Amino acid sequence: MNYKELILYRDSDQELWSVFSGLAEIVDRKENGEDQGDLGHFFELFSEMIRVSDKYGLEGDLWKSFLALFFAKNVNAYSRACEVHGAVEGSINHLAIHDFAILKKYFDYDMQSIDEAFGSTTFTLVKYFRREEDTLAYNHRISEIIDAFARDLDEAKDVASFQGVITDFYENYGVGKLGLNKAFRIERQLDQSVGIVPIPNIQHIYLDDLVGYELQKKALVDNTEAFVEGRKANNCLLYGESGTGKSSSIKAILNQYYDRGLRIIEVYKYQFQDLNEVIDQIKDRNYKFIIYMDDLSFEEDETDYKYLKAIIEGDLGRKPENVLIYATSNRRHLIRENYSDKQDRSEDMHTSDTVQEKLSLYNRFGVTIFYGAPDKKEFDHIVLTLAERLNLPLSEEELLRRANIWVMRHGGYSGRSAEQFINYLLGDTSIGNL
Repeated sequence: MNYKELILYRDSDQELWSVFSGLAEIVDRKENGEDQGDLGHFFELFSEMIRVSDKYGLEGDLWKSFLALFFAKNVNAYSRACEVHGAVEGSINHLAIHDFAILKKYFDYDMQSIDEAFGSTTFTLVKYFRREEDTLAYNHRISEIIDAFARDLDEAKDVASFQGVITDFYENYGVGKLGLNKAFRIERQLDQSVGIVPIPNIQHIYLDDLVGYELQKKALVDNTEAFVEGRKANNCLLYGESGTGKSSSIKAILNQYYDRGLRIIEVYKYQFQDLNEVIDQIKDRNYKFIIYMDDLSFEEDETDYKYLKAIIEGDLGRKPENVLIYATSNRRHLIRENYSDKQDRSEDMHTSDTVQEKLSLYNRFGVTIFYGAPDKKEFDHIVLTLAERLNLPLSEEELLRRANIWVMRHGGYSGRSAEQFINYLLGDTSIGNL
């Protein structure tokens, strides 16, 4: 058996498949006593494997870690079924067993033996590969998961246990980019299709990190808790003053509920036309998706809000149960209103209808949460709490004196202003021992 006989685990991820199939071809030729092929092609494949490993922060035996990543990202009928149901039976299971018998042969193969054929030390060097923590930009959580996955696969003694490790992985972590990543954005691909692209690193902020706004956070948690548990939940609008923690609250919600299957996809106004295609891609996956729109507002002459209204609640199609829309805005009603909207203008005989149409987008959000700017007492509380968490060596009196000067120079009271003030102190070398 060789890789050409694979049925399910083929080229769902072209980047990984091209490297795997190329190196598998070299293994098969060596096993059959045939010519190993072109030396330049071998090093090209090896270079690509290093590039992928660098991208994901893999280490250890890179060949085994690379194959673990290959399994984790391969979206096929078996991996999708295991993501939803765990271990499955029937024909799809027998096809998977057929593929795993082939794939285990390659996973167990000692790639160092290829060095003998080419007179190189390439695979010997990467048998115990270590990444450079300070120079690589990668998602540490994903690299740790894949490294652990590779070690578990390496301990599998037969095909059945090998399959068991992979099946458990799909059930626990899901499959493909949606399983491994928390947050995504959408982009137009070269073929003009809409792609859902992972955001490798997001801010590690949690609700407890946000000082104050307890009622607001509770309302957001209650709605999200219902959503991830499969109960009825509402689209959610967080509105209010700039710098009060609206966006941070949504990021914190993602971090809090990621392990329970919550994912977030960031969408901008100019991408509303792509939302139907995005929803088609995620509606049958075993995750809960928040479509996130930050700083949402429309000018009077913009009409994209009508399209958004239809996506949220008004078109003929039924919005999937695993999708909600969370938005932040500095405006409560999202669409700028002019006083003239309320006047009796000859060009619009039904002015009340015009006003109601503009207000109707706001009404599409079943949960609306107001984030108001803190007063001086609340601002001081935020400053003191942040300073205490970071053990700043300043007295309360001195801290608040400096904070009040900062506010006068930097735009008033807000949680963002308090955080910026604390960051300023952390960078002030004159304070010492920070």
